[in-house]
Amino acid sequence: MSLSHSSQPTGLPVKRLAEKELVALFALMMSLTALSMDAMLPAFPFIAESLAIVDYQKTQWIVSAMILGMVFGEIFFGPLSDAIGRKKSILLGISVYLMGSLVALSASSIEVFLLGRMIQGFGVAGPKIASRALIRDMYKGAAMARIMSFVMMVFILVPMLAPSIGQLVLQVADWRWIFGLLMAQASIAGAWLLLRQPETLSKENRIPLNRKRLMADVRIVLSRRDVMAYTVLLGCIFGGLMLHISTAQSIFQDVYETGDRFPLFFAMLAIGSAVINFSNGKIVLRVGMLRCVIGALTVLLSTAFILLFVSLLFDGVPPFALFMGLGMVMFSCFGMVFGNVNAMAMEPLGKMAGLGASLISSLSSLLAIVLSTFVGQFYNFTVIPLASGFVLFSMIAFIMLRYGYNYSRRHAEE
Repeated sequence: MSLSHSSQPTGLPVKRLAEKELVALFALMMSLTALSMDAMLPAFPFIAESLAIVDYQKTQWIVSAMILGMVFGEIFFGPLSDAIGRKKSILLGISVYLMGSLVALSASSIEVFLLGRMIQGFGVAGPKIASRALIRDMYKGAAMARIMSFVMMVFILVPMLAPSIGQLVLQVADWRWIFGLLMAQASIAGAWLLLRQPETLSKENRIPLNRKRLMADVRIVLSRRDVMAYTVLLGCIFGGLMLHISTAQSIFQDVYETGDRFPLFFAMLAIGSAVINFSNGKIVLRVGMLRCVIGALTVLLSTAFILLFVSLLFDGVPPFALFMGLGMVMFSCFGMVFGNVNAMAMEPLGKMAGLGASLISSLSSLLAIVLSTFVGQFYNFTVIPLASGFVLFSMIAFIMLRYGYNYSRRHAEE
């Protein structure tokens, strides 16, 4: 194992894996979230039939229930990772995730199925939150954004393939076997972490679980208006992504009648995002995180306006080639926004990285659920609600970026 050294905020040496293995491990672990959502998309009609779901709007809860579980899991695992260490928190989260997968796999009613999805979401928050804190232990600033960008690149490649994987499973087995595949990935990631990755938070730097101290630290994090502004920004962009995921199966198969080619076109939308993520790792070191985010949001907002205009022009269903072209441009912006804004939000938090990561993710996820569910209720088998949602969310994101940056600059000058 190739080892090098870095520093925690206190300056103590921290052993870490070679960069390529580190990126591969945490991309595999963090991609559990995306795979758990996107691999299910081709199975929506089969799940609806098996569990007697009549109203299509209710299938959106297959995604939303998992995200809702993540909201509570992120609040729990952030402080826990500061108290017992990153590694134990990740392994505990994977164990809970496996339990939730078993519940969903064996469900015979929509209520039990959604319960399993919520448990899945609660558990997957462990690797999602503690992994970010672990990376924050070893890297800072642009270097952290660079590592996160490489992780996000692989993270995005997985959902590109996820619907195809889900559809492949459906061709040879029941939809429940998709959960068996997810359990295998979680088990491999947990074993890899256990055997290869050292703990990065030393015992003397851990923060015991203490209610008064925890509430005081929460107030400190929440009082950072720049961190909260970036959290709202992330919630808006994640809300757009959730809206897309929740309606993608219907848009591609019901509106555009792509049939079994749905996974292919779904993957095509993510290609640009993967390419931009790879480039972001180099660009951010040259121009900085702020300029990267401004550029990405500018392109996203402009393209969303164009998509809304042409959707209205064509009675809600623009030509498929035009929809795909604009969609690829829009989704190419996602990775650059997520990687950089996460790093910008985490930067001021220091030793409270675990708690900070949990609050940022839980609040942004909760906002994403509210926004995507609200706009999703207007879905009418046209592209108009999706385009309108992206316009609205992008505008709010721009306002939050400006507010967060101005606050950070004023705070630094004080």
